[in-house]
Amino acid sequence: MRFLESVETCSTKQYADFVGFASRSEFWWYVLFLIVGQVLLGLVSHKIAALFALVTLLPYLAVGTRRLRDAGRNPWWWLVSLIPLIGAIVLIIFWTQPGDPAHSSI
Repeated sequence: MRFLESVETCSTKQYADFVGFASRSEFWWYVLFLIVGQVLLGLVSHKIAALFALVTLLPYLAVGTRRLRDAGRNPWWWLVSLIPLIGAIVLIIFWTQPGDPAHSSI
């Protein structure tokens, strides 16, 4: 999946879709969009950046959940993010794992 396709899929087509699977490219392209958008909007206005973060929170959670499912993990693994630093590292490791090839045709 390419950058613009990923942003379109996560921002409009599957905005709050927690069902299904997300490929690594879909997830990581969307995360790159979020990081770049947050940095650029933060340079303009912190209020706009906060609004952007709020609007993109639900699609981020949705694509993260679909990515965990594609990597063979239960979406309840999101709760590990409540552990400072260690939780984020564990999630990043899970998100970088290859997905099930059977899901690529879905």
